[in-house]
Formats: sequence, C-alpha cells, structure tokens
Amino acid sequence: MRVTVFGAAGNAGSRIVSEALGRGHEVTAVVRDSARFAQLPARVTPRVGDASRAAQVRALAAGQDVVIGATRPPQGQEDELAAAARGLLAGLTGTGVRLLVVGGAGSLVVPGSGGRLLVDDPAYVPPAWRDVALGSQRQLEVFRAATDVTGGDVDWAYVSPPAILEPGERTGRYRTGRDEVLTGPDGLSRISMEDLAIALLDEVERPRHHRTRFTVVAD
Repeated sequence: MRVTVFGAAGNAGSRIVSEALGRGHEVTAVVRDSARFAQLPARVTPRVGDASRAAQVRALAAGQDVVIGATRPPQGQEDELAAAARGLLAGLTGTGVRLLVVGGAGSLVVPGSGGRLLVDDPAYVPPAWRDVALGSQRQLEVFRAATDVTGGDVDWAYVSPPAILEPGERTGRYRTGRDEVLTGPDGLSRISMEDLAIALLDEVERPRHHRTRFTVVAD
C-alpha cells in the first residue's frame, strides 16, 4: 500500500514509518522542516508539509491509499492538534483516501467512574499533561463533528493510546477497545510506541474501525 505519514520524524511517527516499511508498504514521510530529513529512513519518500494546511494535505495524499496523522505540538501550542484535524479532513474530502490519526488518551472514560474522563482524573493525567490532553480532546471533537458535516465522506479512525505511551519493546501483543481506558494483565494502562505502531498498521491492512475512535493496550 501507499502510505503518507505526517509527523514522520516524531516519537510515534518514526515507529509507524518503520513498521510500515517492515511490512513492505511504500511510505511518504512528511515533516514540517526539511532539516529532519536526516532522521528519516533511506527508503521513504521525504516531503515537507503541514497537516493543518488542507491544500498541502491534498497534494501529499494524491495517489495514496492511507494518510496517517501522528503529529504532536510543542508545549503551549496544543491548539495545533485541532487545526491539524481540520486540515486533514478538508484536504482528504472527496479523495477516497483513508485517514488514521494517533490521538490522545484524555478523552477516554475511566471505568466505573460514572463517565469521568481521564483528563479530569489526576491519577491518570497529572497537571503537566493536562494541556495536551485537552488539546487531544478538542482534536477528537473535530472529527466527531465533521462526520455529520463537511468531513462526512472521509473514512477516518482515531486511536487513543492508553494512559502511558512510551518507547519500548515490540511484542505484537495488544487488544483494542472503544471509549473506556483499558488496563493490561499487569493492571497498568500502557503500551509501547512499537506496539502502537503494530496496532495502527494492522488497522491499515485490515480496517475494522470507521469514523470512530478506538483504543489499545498492551496484552
């Protein structure tokens, strides 16, 4: 398949690129600064682009099967997440290209809490993470609202990682859920970035989630 990855040099994006290449896909790796080309694998097609710019998204998606958004903003610029969501939806409208987005965990529901979100539970989201968690929540709201408006024809899926997403081991063991935060056999809500990439590429190759959010956890 032909896959375009926005945020290709980031923590999650770089692992998604590696997983896609390992499965034999053709990858267009998009970064906002050409200085980051040096961080990309030799086998990708490097491009400069901004996910919040619909015209750039449309151009970079031309001839592709799937676009993956894996961008993360600098601290203090969390509104970029919602802007990227709007740009991706507008740029892909009418193209038939599928969209997968790596989002945040803050909008997941704490089990047995009566509907409390992770972003409102300090046990999961400490104050230092709250701004990006809220930014990710607004990002998901853009996708949900657009399903009934201009982005309604875009086949998108939004993956919320568990509470802890860190570099780690590639095990291939994970399970999925919908809107509640999941915990693994060890009682922790976590997954490695490597296993998140596996879950995302599994969704690329065997789509199961359409115009909805899903979540994953190490199993």
